[in-house]
Amino acid sequence: MLCLKTDTMEDIINRVAKSGLISLDLEDFYHTGERVLYDLKDNLFMGLILKEKDFREFLKSHDWTNYKGKNVAITCTEDAVIPTWAYMLLAIQLEPYANLIVFGNLQDLEQKLYDEALSKINFESFSGAKVVVKGCSKVAVPTTAYVEVTRRLRPYAQSIMFGEPCSTVPLYKKPKE
Repeated sequence: MLCLKTDTMEDIINRVAKSGLISLDLEDFYHTGERVLYDLKDNLFMGLILKEKDFREFLKSHDWTNYKGKNVAITCTEDAVIPTWAYMLLAIQLEPYANLIVFGNLQDLEQKLYDEALSKINFESFSGAKVVVKGCSKVAVPTTAYVEVTRRLRPYAQSIMFGEPCSTVPLYKKPKE
C-alpha cells in the first residue's frame, strides 16, 4: 500500500473557536448541596392545627444539625392555616446549619439557588460580547434561570443566542448605533 503525503490537504478550521462566541453554561452555577423539603404537616395536631406549645417543644428537642449544609424549602402541604411566625421559628432553627432556606417548594428552592448564583456574576464583563447560553445540561436548570440570565445579559451583550456554539437560536442582537 502506498501512502502519499500531499501539501494540498487543507487545514481543518474551527469556525466556532474563531467566531468569538462566549459560551455561558448555567449548569456551571448548579449548587451541588442536598435539597430538602421541610413539611410542617408533620407538626400539625390531627392534621389540622399547629399547637404553639407543642411546636415550640419540638423546635427545642429536634436535632437541627441534620440540616448542616443542606438547602431547605419549608412549606405545609396540608390545607391548614399556619401562622407566619411558625415559618419564622423554623427559619431561626435552620439558619445556623442550612446553606439556604426558602419558603415554598423544591422548585422555589432551585430558583433561589440560581438567583443567588447569578447575582455573583459580573455581567458588565460581557459588554460587546456574542454570548451563547448553553441549552443542554446534565442537571435540570429552571426556566427562570434562563429568563434571568437573559434579562441581565441584554444591557451588555452584543448578541445573545441559545443552544450550542455550533447550532444556535438567535435571541437578541444589539441595534447598530
